[in-house]
Amino acid sequence: MERAKGLGYIISQMVDWGQLDYLVVDMPPGTGDVQLSVSQNIPISGAVIVSTPQDIALMDAHKGAEMFRKVHVPVLGLVQNMSVFQCPKCKHKTHIFGADGARKLAQILDLDILGDIPLHLNIREASDIGQPIVFSQPESDEARAYLRVAAEVVRRLPPPAQ
Repeated sequence: MERAKGLGYIISQMVDWGQLDYLVVDMPPGTGDVQLSVSQNIPISGAVIVSTPQDIALMDAHKGAEMFRKVHVPVLGLVQNMSVFQCPKCKHKTHIFGADGARKLAQILDLDILGDIPLHLNIREASDIGQPIVFSQPESDEARAYLRVAAEVVRRLPPPAQ
């Protein structure tokens, strides 16, 4: 736990973030020390739970959402990641990780789905070269999926302090 407290201290006290509208902290799935420490030591406007639609990932997502609720962090909604793969040649859609798992979990938790991110080669390739898809291919369907999620998150957050 001491290591996790150190992380919270570094994030909140030792880094000059400058003028930010939003700071997004991407944490690994689960309910471990890091998640608890961050949620208890840093003011958080909201949590977004991201999960693939498969059962094993959804169990972690469920636990994560419940943990944030217990520490009084609003859960803004769920994002279904790698929701569908579309063959680039024939355009057939395959739900490799299952269909609509996050949607079902959202109903159980009484949360909204903020969007679906497809499993797409362009996303992986752009990420690997450090060029997020929203910058490298802003007009692509994949970029639009991320932008829709971002817009839904911002819509649910309190306005940034001026």
